[in-house]
Amino acid sequence: MSAVPLLAAIGRADIAAYVDTLFTVYVALIIVRIVLSWIPRMPYNPALRTVIGFVEDVTSPYLNLFRRFIPPIRIGPAALDLSPVIGIFLLIILQGVIVGLIGG
Repeated sequence: MSAVPLLAAIGRADIAAYVDTLFTVYVALIIVRIVLSWIPRMPYNPALRTVIGFVEDVTSPYLNLFRRFIPPIRIGPAALDLSPVIGIFLLIILQGVIVGLIGG
């Protein structure tokens, strides 16, 4: 009896689910960046710095696209950066359109 390898077929639904997950993870990373911006950085912690650096390195290129056109809103001594909100809103719209087109 010969052994025939079993190949799993990847369909459009599988690819759509994968792309949907990628969008969801990226939105989650942006939300993590928002939360991390509220936490004061007290002592230097190498593990925390690695996580923060990863999140910033992954999300900065995308958020900088919006920061070029929308400067932070000044509120007294603080500033409100709206780029993550607009970035998440646009990602959710793109997620629905692209996943819908892939899934058929």
